[in-house]
Amino acid sequence: MELSKNVPLVFLFILFLFHAWLVLGERSSYFVHMDKSFMPKAFASHIHWYSYTVNSLRSVSPKSHQKPLRLVYTYDNVFHGFILKKLPGFVSAYSDRSVTLDTTHTFEFLSLNPVTGLWPASVYGKDVIVGVIDTGVWPESRSFNDDGMTDVPARWKGICEAGQDFNSSLCNKKLIGVRYFNKGVIAANPNATLSMNSGRDTVGHGTHTSSTAAGNYVEDASFFGYASGTARGIAPRARVAMYKVIWDEGSYASDVLAGMDQAVADGVDIISISMGFDGVPLYEDPIAIASFGAMEKGVLVSSSAGNEFDIGSLHNGIPWVLTFAAGSIDRFFAGTITLGNGLTITGWTMFPAPAFVFELPLIYNKTFSSCDSNETLSTIGYGIIICENGSVFNQMHYISESNANVAIFISDDPMIFVFSYSTYPGVVISPEEAPILIDYAIKDVNPIASIKFQQTLLGSKPAPVVASYTSRGPAPSYPGILKPDVMAPGSLVLASWIPNDITAFIGSNIALTSDFVAISGTSMACPHASGIAALLRGAHPEWSPAAIRSAMITTANPLDNTQNYIRDSYFNYEIATPLAMGAGQVDPNQASDPGLIYDASPQDYVNLLCSTNFTQNQIATITRSSYKCSNPSSDLNYPSFIAFYTNGTTSTMIQKFQRTVTIVGDYATSYKVQVTAPSGSRVSVYPSTLTFGQKYEKQSYSLTIQYSGSKTGAITFGSIIWVEDNGNHTVRSPIVVSPMIPVW
Repeated sequence: MELSKNVPLVFLFILFLFHAWLVLGERSSYFVHMDKSFMPKAFASHIHWYSYTVNSLRSVSPKSHQKPLRLVYTYDNVFHGFILKKLPGFVSAYSDRSVTLDTTHTFEFLSLNPVTGLWPASVYGKDVIVGVIDTGVWPESRSFNDDGMTDVPARWKGICEAGQDFNSSLCNKKLIGVRYFNKGVIAANPNATLSMNSGRDTVGHGTHTSSTAAGNYVEDASFFGYASGTARGIAPRARVAMYKVIWDEGSYASDVLAGMDQAVADGVDIISISMGFDGVPLYEDPIAIASFGAMEKGVLVSSSAGNEFDIGSLHNGIPWVLTFAAGSIDRFFAGTITLGNGLTITGWTMFPAPAFVFELPLIYNKTFSSCDSNETLSTIGYGIIICENGSVFNQMHYISESNANVAIFISDDPMIFVFSYSTYPGVVISPEEAPILIDYAIKDVNPIASIKFQQTLLGSKPAPVVASYTSRGPAPSYPGILKPDVMAPGSLVLASWIPNDITAFIGSNIALTSDFVAISGTSMACPHASGIAALLRGAHPEWSPAAIRSAMITTANPLDNTQNYIRDSYFNYEIATPLAMGAGQVDPNQASDPGLIYDASPQDYVNLLCSTNFTQNQIATITRSSYKCSNPSSDLNYPSFIAFYTNGTTSTMIQKFQRTVTIVGDYATSYKVQVTAPSGSRVSVYPSTLTFGQKYEKQSYSLTIQYSGSKTGAITFGSIIWVEDNGNHTVRSPIVVSPMIPVW
């Protein structure tokens, strides 16, 4: 199959149709891809042609159901489209769809420091522009002050769009642009009134992600005394441009695409998008399509893996984007329990008040220790009750409505440690520490305890741990590329929030607000990646998006701070597979000097698409231009490897991969290979030594894996590491053998 040389750049617009013309009278928005080469010469521009086409459809719509037809958006930078099949220029068609949304210490956890490494090398991301596609921004947040910022780069083409409760003067040298896109949500809900018709954030998500990626320095930040310190984004001297596409009234692909399209036109360097579309193939995934156009223009798109837990639940499994999983931080929010006998136990809490419990009676009774009955708990007298064998969140609810004053919860549920929801003065301790507590409560004649809250402990081990909530690969949209790529901090990340939102409760009646919150999700991991990408772009402006992604993958660390392999909290703290964390925890300083990179051009991605069973029109939906399918290949030059078997079979298979690496160091050198084969597999690499004479020289190698299937659906993994002769660089790529999963 070949895409014709004569297929010009195609442009997308959204046509809002009264759906009775098609089926059942429902309102829908449609992406309409037009081939611009079919535009009659009588039209001055493609927009005039689109408008004429829309008007002409009125004559074919049934008179009894006719409603005004109108253009919603036109797209010129990252997307191409389709129109009705009987009209000249039709490529393909699909309807609008909904999108799913996916610090004071994380920079230290990532070893960023002002003396050496990526921060000074990139001048803290100076003048790199990060475009954030999200729920908007709270411009008055201290994270967006422009203290210390230089003049806005002359190449910036964006604007600060005024709107409801939002004046254009609210932008500055840090927050250099704000735009909002709501035509899709209005088209789908024509009778709705938008609660905030501007770029102002009413959710908090966009303010949090943008300040995480590139917020300025803010002293005395904390979440009710926890994680206190000076907050800053990962790239504190980068610029922020916000594109609001998510609304209280709904979220639609058309608005997301409009935001990404405009971000590229405005001149951003990095696009950060902490959301994704589930259950769609690449040629119907707006992020996949828009990010292809961004990649062509040298813009790296950083995305989140999703928060769906399971194997094969990952979204944004797009070969040309950077996809991040979420992990924990070496930070523990604590309360210290001091027993009457002098023993102390440290537990987890985020109770949002400077409370101090002093020498209250300690109450333990097996008959009510499940703490799941308001009636029973109301009979308990004054003191600290010990709760066990239940859901802490449910127990906290019952306790808050009882006469009990304080509680100690016994649990090892990993989900407890990723939520800041702590409405009651209580502390969670592990089952391993429980016997000491219970033994004292039972045997002492007058058991008492004191509790101190609002403590933040750093250096907790092991860390990072793969977050239980993070979505895992393989990617259903394209399993042949190992996703996620890398892991970044995502659990209880402290960053800015909107001030008019309830962020915590004391009991069930006292609501609290805060300018900073600590929340969890791959949405929080993504802006860490975006900030690191901004730093790398600042340090290496000549690198392509693929080179930046490669540098992050091949230098990622598979070990935690105990120097053991990173564990997965969702799978009983077993060693994490690359399907959960990619190559490991991102290491910004190492990524700045990776030694070798795996680069890829737009044509390489086209070759991959041409190797699928996609039609020519489906491929054109993604690529929008005159690429040729003269060399189809599923073997993309990617810095990771994944091989599949049919679940339940034990037959032996062989798969061969071809890779090319480019040296980015300044001197001649050579690298030797080290291989750790997945269990039950054999891996061979040829040649075993790569020799380079000068910077940017390329060398190629082949990797062959012989492996067997498994009746149990086992996932096995290993790695290939290219080690420089002088030991200065190690270039590591994960290898995975996995059962095949259903493809979207």
